[in-house]
Amino acid sequence: MKCPHCGETLASILCAECGGENLDGSVYCCRCGKPIRTQTVESDFSERTPCSDGNCIGTINEKGVCNVCGKPYVGQAT
Repeated sequence: MKCPHCGETLASILCAECGGENLDGSVYCCRCGKPIRTQTVESDFSERTPCSDGNCIGTINEKGVCNVCGKPYVGQAT
């Protein structure tokens, strides 16, 4: 999808119902008005490791550091 003002390419998604092109993040299709179904990733929150810093809300990523504050995992929060 191109911006009508500057011509730059914008991120877009297609409606599963009618195939209409919509801006990425749209909730309803601008052509048919039906809800746009997007793929959702189901997470198992019980398998996440919280950040060692008790004041941080992040989780430890695959590199062993917090995805919010960047601190390495050193054990359970105190």
